[in-house]
Amino acid sequence: MLRLYSYWRSTSSYRTRIALNLKLLDYELRTVHLVRDGGEQNDETYRRLNPQGLVPLLVDGEFRLAQSLAIFQYLEALVPQPALVPEDAQHAARMWSFCQTIASDIQPLQNLRVLHYLKDQLGVDDAARTRWLQHWIGAGLDPLEAMLQQYAESPYCFGDTPTYADCCLLPQLYAALRFGCALERWPRLAAVQSRCNEHPAFVAAHPSQQPDAEPDKKPAS
Repeated sequence: MLRLYSYWRSTSSYRTRIALNLKLLDYELRTVHLVRDGGEQNDETYRRLNPQGLVPLLVDGEFRLAQSLAIFQYLEALVPQPALVPEDAQHAARMWSFCQTIASDIQPLQNLRVLHYLKDQLGVDDAARTRWLQHWIGAGLDPLEAMLQQYAESPYCFGDTPTYADCCLLPQLYAALRFGCALERWPRLAAVQSRCNEHPAFVAAHPSQQPDAEPDKKPAS
């Protein structure tokens, strides 16, 4: 059985849980608390599994794979159906561009280790960190809204069924709300969110449904 090392509030873990659920794959969830006792991701045992010390980490037998978009590609090759990539090559390329905008441009700037560095090393206070988060989240979501506005409206980002773009979008909008961004600024993205919130695969992957879920107190990603 597949094993997924995950933290309940990590957006990259969240998107990976959605993908596994959409692929109808059984997996064992292993929790890695990113805050407790200095962060369990820093434990020697976990570092031997994933030297980068991040989540998610997918384990398939002796095979270990970090980075959510790499995991997506592995899952698509491992279990082609149901497909989470559009058949049309251009639509597929746009979908991966959408995913990369979230995974490469937005999420790293809200990452827990970045926020800790801002606070602990640069002395940035909570109010300034919130402005940082809202600025960079907005700067990333604006072009994604524009991208989807260019094409025919559909229930999900790229058609009538979910793709990896939806897997990436829902966790990012969850973080946007948690950091005080108003989703009215992105009506097309918010409409996709509403549809995904009705889908069992997304519901089951939500942070509140995870065994390590805690009351939301301070920003962490």
